[in-house]
Amino acid sequence: MRMPIVAPSLLSADFTRLADEAKMLNTSEADWFHLDVMDGIFVPNLTFGMPIISQLRKLSTKTFDVHLMIVQPERYIEEFKKAGADILTVHYEASTHLHRTLHAIRQAGMKAGVALNPHTPVQLLEDVIEDIDLVCLMSVNPGFGGQKFIENTYKKVLKLVDMRNDSQTNFLIEIDGGVNQLNAAKLTDAGADVLVAGNFIFSSNNPIETIKSLKYCR
Repeated sequence: MRMPIVAPSLLSADFTRLADEAKMLNTSEADWFHLDVMDGIFVPNLTFGMPIISQLRKLSTKTFDVHLMIVQPERYIEEFKKAGADILTVHYEASTHLHRTLHAIRQAGMKAGVALNPHTPVQLLEDVIEDIDLVCLMSVNPGFGGQKFIENTYKKVLKLVDMRNDSQTNFLIEIDGGVNQLNAAKLTDAGADVLVAGNFIFSSNNPIETIKSLKYCR
């Protein structure tokens, strides 16, 4: 049985108890910390940046999956590496020179990810497919947590799996937005490797058990 990588999104954590939330994730079966960085320009919201990530990095040895929802993400590659990012994901829609940016991320010692908004076809990645370590499919419109899952995401996962097979690459397929116990197994069956969940986990009465339910979603 193939189990997904579970990546709780700290966007939904209680920031007055951030150290406690990190400790909870450390003791859970979560694989990654998913860290959403928003600039209020590319998306209509502001979150946190390098200082918060640097502090969290001191509290965990788990993989830090940093998702940049910002304009001109290439300006901050080295800074996010120093802050502790293991994976750095930029948006296709926000990166004018995507090929160059992906190579710069890898050269900085991180894995390179590309995120696609719900309206962006996966086929647009064909010319950089060999330069990508992770594709993050936004299954909600980016900017806010707690949104309803967009059903068309399943079709996009299947198309990405075909692209991965045809190109003989091994990038991970990540789903970000509206992931819960109702769609986790279907997403994994379709070919998703990484499940990002924020509100579903952090609003739960028992986040550790909720994470476990995603990990063993079949």
